[in-house]
Amino acid sequence: MNILLEEARAETVIKNSRFIAEAFPVSSQAQARETLHSIKRRYADSSHVVHAFVTGAKAETCGMSDDGEPGGTAGRPVLDVLKGSGITNILLTVTRYFGGTLLGTGGLVHAYSGSARLVLESCRTEPYAEKCSFSFASDYGTYQAIKRIFSSYAVSGLQEHFGAEISVSGEIVSSEKDDFVSRIKNISKGKVQCI
Repeated sequence: MNILLEEARAETVIKNSRFIAEAFPVSSQAQARETLHSIKRRYADSSHVVHAFVTGAKAETCGMSDDGEPGGTAGRPVLDVLKGSGITNILLTVTRYFGGTLLGTGGLVHAYSGSARLVLESCRTEPYAEKCSFSFASDYGTYQAIKRIFSSYAVSGLQEHFGAEISVSGEIVSSEKDDFVSRIKNISKGKVQCI
């Protein structure tokens, strides 16, 4: 499985209807719903905001909605494309502005699944790996030495707060954390405790 690294967007027009497909990284069903609510507010003047999401290490949680389109013509095709992509922790929305021409059930399935494929083509992903958080505080001199090891690990979401000491937090791939903590302890000669 892969995860989405950043938001992506693609747009197409089919028989005067405008379809805006967007992909968002999410870590849970609750986050997918929160993101969906903000998208629906953004496109409040649209005809439909169809969505599908997949979350979990094995893509075990999923959901979708036709948002007023005929049953099975919108959300299900988007979810099918999403499941076939091998990407998890993703919300995919397709916003439709009706252009005056009815597409029929086959046309709707084609339009929504095609829009989903189009946005997935532009998505940047990386292999899914379970991550955990880390944090530590260090004096300025020691931190310069510690910081050099970060490129050897899959560190993400790094935050540094500068005060009397430097407080550092972030995420690291779970399987790397023990080695990471051990190296920080060695570099700092036991002065810095990473948790």
